[in-house]
Amino acid sequence: MTFSTRKAALGGLALLGTVAMLAGCSSAPSSNSGSASGSKFLPCMVSDSGGFDDKSFNQLGFEGLKDAASDIGSQYKDVESKDSTVYDSNITGLVNQNCNLIVTVGFNLAAATKKQAKANPDTDFAIIDDNSINAKNVKPITFDTSQAAFLAGYAAASYSKTGVVGTFGGMQIPTVTIFMDGFADGVAYYNEKKSKDVKVVGWDEKAQKGTFVGAFEAGTQAKASAQTLIQQNADVILPVGGPIYQSAAEAIKDADNGTVMIGADSDLYEADPRYKDLALTSVEKGMRPATKDVVEQAEKGNFSKTPYVGTLKNEGVSIAPFHDYESKVDSGLQGELDTIKAGIIDGSITVATKAK
Repeated sequence: MTFSTRKAALGGLALLGTVAMLAGCSSAPSSNSGSASGSKFLPCMVSDSGGFDDKSFNQLGFEGLKDAASDIGSQYKDVESKDSTVYDSNITGLVNQNCNLIVTVGFNLAAATKKQAKANPDTDFAIIDDNSINAKNVKPITFDTSQAAFLAGYAAASYSKTGVVGTFGGMQIPTVTIFMDGFADGVAYYNEKKSKDVKVVGWDEKAQKGTFVGAFEAGTQAKASAQTLIQQNADVILPVGGPIYQSAAEAIKDADNGTVMIGADSDLYEADPRYKDLALTSVEKGMRPATKDVVEQAEKGNFSKTPYVGTLKNEGVSIAPFHDYESKVDSGLQGELDTIKAGIIDGSITVATKAK
């Protein structure tokens, strides 16, 4: 099988939001102090409806903001959006707070970010998980997660006892489907190398059709989606969409049949110990260090519109350790993954994705 590559430097699972000009629509921006060195540079951030404690993309970006503020000794401002209707007003609120750099978290904030960047050319912006904006004051922070998801798909296929693995997403947007494309390609690569026939349910890469919750929130729909995959004999599941992993975990616990889960964005084992016994591995995006670096460079006067693209080569994406499953996976698996990773980095193995 030949894997054609089209690198998708995109973004993520984030729907992030905006500072509340309207009472009851979103939280008022909070102001926090960094260390005491006294920089007057003011970095700010808008979250999506998942909030900054989602143990996923919002939280990772927010931690990067706080890390940078601490290092440069500045205050920072942040605001959470309750829904998509307040993205624009939340950004306006931060502009009015005289933020020097406003980081918006997620593909779904692209329209509001583009509008506000055009209206406020003296304010710098960065957007996580989107590369659609071409403006001198907007820096994309993107991740080729298909590369790391390829490794996770290969690992899932190797671990599966039923010969069926599954994935489902929050919404059908590029920052979600890039995970699913890479995952499916990793399974296909395993099948090719091992002469196996492990099936992927929940996502048809060729047709670009699959199972989606329609939102990035834990709840009955997310749990039902996971249950459907389990009923199709999937014993490894990759939920892609922030907090929806929590509902998938509950479905797996209810089934009590040995199904395991692959985390998305952060290391699930470390990020949410409630579910560490289910965490085979995770597809990680280095949003925390990338956001920190962008903020610190902007404070130094080195802001540029040049996109940051996280890859396996620059360690912007990765897969987490197997943790408690290290003794349960095939003894040769880690070596195979190391070889595949090197092949992706040197170009001898290419990873395809239709996500744009």
